[in-house]
This record gives sequence, C-alpha cells and structure tokens, in this order.
Amino acid sequence: MKTSAPHDDVRLIDCNEADHALAILDILNDAIVNSTALYDYVPRPAAAMSTWFAAKRAGGFPVVGAVDAAGKLLGFASWGTFRAFPAYKYTVEHSVYVHRDCRGRGLGERLLRELIRRARDAQVHVLVGCVDAANAGSIGLHTRLGFRHSGTITEAGFKFGRWLDAAFYQLNLETPTAPVDG
Repeated sequence: MKTSAPHDDVRLIDCNEADHALAILDILNDAIVNSTALYDYVPRPAAAMSTWFAAKRAGGFPVVGAVDAAGKLLGFASWGTFRAFPAYKYTVEHSVYVHRDCRGRGLGERLLRELIRRARDAQVHVLVGCVDAANAGSIGLHTRLGFRHSGTITEAGFKFGRWLDAAFYQLNLETPTAPVDG
C-alpha cells in the first residue's frame, strides 16, 4: 500500500476576500498572539481584511493559498510593496504563513516556491523576507530556496518582554528582462 506525502491532497489556489478572509485572519491573529512572526501586539478585527485585500488588489499582488481536499485554508503567501518609492518597483516584500496545526509538512516551501514563480512572471527582480532572527524554521526555508542574508536590524522590535532582531533575506531573480526608469 502506497502512503502519500503529507501534502499530496493539498492544492494551491488564488485566495479571495469572500472565501478566505476569515481563514487568513485566523492564521494572522494566531501568529500575532503566539509568535514573533508578526511584530504586532493586538489581533486584527475582521473589518481589517477588507483593507488588506483592497491593498492586494490595488497593487496587483498575489494571495496564494494552500487548501486541503475539503477546501480548508492551511496556509497562504503574498507579497506587497517593499518601499513606497518608484525606484523600488521591481522589489517586493513577501510573507508566508502556515496554520499552526499544519506546520512542518512542507507547505511553507510550496507556497514560497509558487511566489517565486509568480515573481518571475510579474517581472519582479528582488523578493525580500523580513524574518525574526530567532525563527530558525523560516530562515532554513529561505536559505534552502536560495535566499541570502542581506542584513539584520538588531533590537528592531520589542515583544513578549524582549528585544527582537529583524533579519532580512533576499532572492535576486533574472527578471525583469528590460527594466526601465520611471
């Protein structure tokens, strides 16, 4: 009898506000309350998701979800503006979040690989991830996929009664094929 890999029944989809906002919010709020994956203190209200999705739509930014056979969202990944100046237009800052019950199954890697593929298609040049410097799992994921450490801002955040260091990892792509000013 063949045993399946833990994520054989998982497929990647494009998330939308109507179907996925509350599941994304649940994953984000768990990260806020229980981890240093987000340097935030207070869980976000459901109303915040409308603004979040509106920003994604306005920027043309993907929101990729990993769902199981029943359609339950197990994790998601997206990117957004790195810095709000025109010369940064080929650089994005990405995020990958996996539901607390689904970590360690390769979902983060699958989601990040899909973001990299989409970044090439979108003519992005640099993907930047800001990772808590103590998050060995996320650092391992990024380095496995070719990201390199590009700097750490020490004591950038304060959460759970301690200072947090924000480590930046970047992946430079061969795109865009014809970059332009302006």
